[in-house]
Amino acid sequence: MRVLHLVSEKTWRGGEQQVAYLIEELQQQGIENFVCCRKGSAFHRFCQQQHIPHLALPFANELDVVTALRVKTYSKRNQVDLMHVHSGHAHAISVVSHVLGNTLPIILSRRVDFPVKNNALSRLKYNYKGIKRVVCVSDKIKEVVSQSLQHPELCVTVHSGIDLSRFESSSKSGELHREFNLNPAAPLIGNVSAIAPHKDYYTFIDTAELLLKLHPNAVFFIIGDGPLRQEIQAYAQQKGLQKHIIFTGFRKDVPQILPELDVMLVTSETEGLGTTILDAFACRVPVVATMAGGIPEIVRNEITGLLAPIKSPAILAEKVHQVLTNPAIRDRITQGATQLTQEFSKKNTASRTLAVYKEVLQQV
Repeated sequence: MRVLHLVSEKTWRGGEQQVAYLIEELQQQGIENFVCCRKGSAFHRFCQQQHIPHLALPFANELDVVTALRVKTYSKRNQVDLMHVHSGHAHAISVVSHVLGNTLPIILSRRVDFPVKNNALSRLKYNYKGIKRVVCVSDKIKEVVSQSLQHPELCVTVHSGIDLSRFESSSKSGELHREFNLNPAAPLIGNVSAIAPHKDYYTFIDTAELLLKLHPNAVFFIIGDGPLRQEIQAYAQQKGLQKHIIFTGFRKDVPQILPELDVMLVTSETEGLGTTILDAFACRVPVVATMAGGIPEIVRNEITGLLAPIKSPAILAEKVHQVLTNPAIRDRITQGATQLTQEFSKKNTASRTLAVYKEVLQQV
């Protein structure tokens, strides 16, 4: 089987990591992978480094006919069997390519839990005849997307997975305490994600403010970067919390520093699934999170973590306080989370995705 992946994003975030894992696992199962990606993007560099057959294209806009035609030509030249598209921009290009004569069946991945836009172009894109499956990374996304499809039976759930081997040697080392010259007894509470609107770091800051009244020596880590970094830093400063909240920027040593956290605090307003939560599970870090999107499919309240409604700093603070002060709760949820993590490996994700490919190819 030969599969073409369309990856149009400029940056490297959770979705791109999932595509990388998928390609790696599919290769091990004997599938030939090809990529059409945005020229100069992080994924373009990844393909070059990993020697993955690829074509770098402009992806200038959703109706970029030049990119769509080159996708068609590349597909034909490499005798590709199906096309898997991994973002909204790539989705549009796949449809244009199909209209221009690229007859490959299209598999669409959907990783976000907000509704499909209610306009003519979006309705056309999602109900286009060439799309044979919409692969959703959580049941919540499947529920939301199905409402916009004329054929909701095309929606299937394939949960995202993580590379469990990345965390096999992860353990508490005191690294963050040393690096930032912190009191060894200071509890560390943090999150690892892009500093983007849907992550709702305003609620993270508000929760930190409340927690500091109960745990005055606590230190909060925002690990990652993103478009709202300056805004969130200004908000923390406005509240006089700059000494208690550390912005590390993007880090490549997450498996080493994640186990340092006493609690992972996820305050997202929307979330497809939340693979950084799975990373925390793999490091035996207890998780307190909002009920956004697909999060409750992995954070099962009182079993694998503690849940709170979105935009509820008081409830989130109380849940974090419970984890910090109640060893029985902490041990129970970390044990439950460790067991659950085994189901969410990148190998399982790839196997389930491959089953979707095979099913589609049998029907065309």
